Amino acid sequence: QRRLVESGGGLVQPGGSLRLSCAASGFDLDDYAIGWFRQAPGKEREGVSCMNLRDGTTEYAEAVKGRFTISRDDAANIVYLQINSLIPEDTAVYSCAAESHIFFERDRCTRGFVTSNFAYRGQGTEVVVSA
Repeated sequence: QRRLVESGGGLVQPGGSLRLSCAASGFDLDDYAIGWFRQAPGKEREGVSCMNLRDGTTEYAEAVKGRFTISRDDAANIVYLQINSLIPEDTAVYSCAAESHIFFERDRCTRGFVTSNFAYRGQGTEVVVSA
């Protein structure tokens, strides 16, 4: 069974950092494009980062550029989202998603990505930014 499990969320003060993890089981992440999403209370889910090894693209939402970094450890089958300089507006449930490179459209990360572009999604990990 293919699963994604996020971890690393928590309560952090403004200006702080966290490293979120997305661990895959049942499939090899290096064959998959990865998306990170977040959903704040009362708001729509939004994409924050997307990585597609097939076309070499990595994209970030404007609101997180320069503060968030996506990376992957294929040996461990984990994708990370390093989130720095956190602000209260970053409070949300963060989740990861994966889709096989076979089915993931070329340039999808660049043209805009949503959860329906990915076949596998985790349950999320909560990040709360508060003093």
